[in-house]
Amino acid sequence: MQVTISELLSGMRALAAGLPQTVDELLFGDPGARVLAVACAFSGSQHVIEQAAALGANLLIVHEGLFYSHQDNRGFLQDDPVYEQKLRLIEESGIAIYRCHDYWHRVQPDGIMTGLLRELSWEKYVEHQTDTAAVLSIPEMSLVDTAAYLKERLGISCVRAAGDASQPCQRVGVTVGYRGGAGLAVPLYTRERLDLLIAGEGPEWETPEYIKDAVQQGHAKSLLMLGHAESEVPGMRYLADSLREKFPDIPVYFIADKPVFRIY
Repeated sequence: MQVTISELLSGMRALAAGLPQTVDELLFGDPGARVLAVACAFSGSQHVIEQAAALGANLLIVHEGLFYSHQDNRGFLQDDPVYEQKLRLIEESGIAIYRCHDYWHRVQPDGIMTGLLRELSWEKYVEHQTDTAAVLSIPEMSLVDTAAYLKERLGISCVRAAGDASQPCQRVGVTVGYRGGAGLAVPLYTRERLDLLIAGEGPEWETPEYIKDAVQQGHAKSLLMLGHAESEVPGMRYLADSLREKFPDIPVYFIADKPVFRIY
């Protein structure tokens, strides 16, 4: 069955209700072109675009922006050689690139969260989910053992922890991406009586400082930060799986990117 880029994206967008404003759009490419193969990735990095082209994909679906800005503001990139070389790669490859951010977060339940919970094999422990968090009751583990479990399941080299390493963790909140700030985290700790919050990232002077004060006061609270990409990559792998089921005649690939940071 032949499917155009527009038809494939229309089906994917139909997974969630329409939004009045969204960063989701076809950034490059002809919407009327026939889809030959699809690649999904967390970000449209130089490496990812090169790999997608090598796989023969003519549609790349990414979660984050291509040019280092959530709103695709490129004004600060004028005459920048990195920007110009990446733009040249996209244009010469002829690959279509679609950003899938808001819609995949707004399917019910959140597609990015679902992917993370699936990768952790924690779906069965979910008590309930909101638009921004999942609340779980997991088998009791210490903070340090929970950190080790996350590293093993997600295939990552490190997590950042705040709190007592020996603290038992059973009631756990999970957020993804940039949802680790105190405005969301602190009410979640209180309302859900959390032992632990697992988050992607957030301002270091907010939730980590709250945990530091809580521990000093004798409260059993802790925090594990996975990293933004590390918390959302599983959700884009889940998107690739979903598209593979929906369009079985089209090759669909997931591309794992290189880690941004190294730990020395």
